[in-house]
Amino acid sequence: MKVSDFLNEDNILLNVEAKDKYELIDKLIDVIAKSGKVMDKEKVRNCVYEREKILSTGVGKGFAVPHGKTDAVTDIVLAFAITKEPLNYEALDNQPVRLVLLMVGKDSLVSSHIKLLSRISRLMNNDDFRESLLNAKTKEEVLEIFKREESNYFDV
Repeated sequence: MKVSDFLNEDNILLNVEAKDKYELIDKLIDVIAKSGKVMDKEKVRNCVYEREKILSTGVGKGFAVPHGKTDAVTDIVLAFAITKEPLNYEALDNQPVRLVLLMVGKDSLVSSHIKLLSRISRLMNNDDFRESLLNAKTKEEVLEIFKREESNYFDV
């Protein structure tokens, strides 16, 4: 299971403008709502917002991974965004965020959810990977960067 298995051009946003993290999260939820895997968009929004209230998912180094688990999806769904400008995300390191990967998993897929979060974290800890994403000009390029980086770490 790779991050790139769940990403495609339809769920990648470039040069996103948002006034705050919730507007950005809403834009990503709108994207996954079109995937056919979201049965209740408001339930998805509520689970992600509730998780965000516990502790900011702005994990540091300009990256955030808003996420949640709910029975309102049929499978794990992802959406990825690169913001146009750095966004105050109330990140744990108090630095602005530009790279945001939304992940919503089905309640019953807890181990897959945790495994994917771990892989996302590992990828995003790589400074060169994050820099490559920030320099990407197209959605295709973003996908290729994820695939290339994952091939360095994960076989399956």
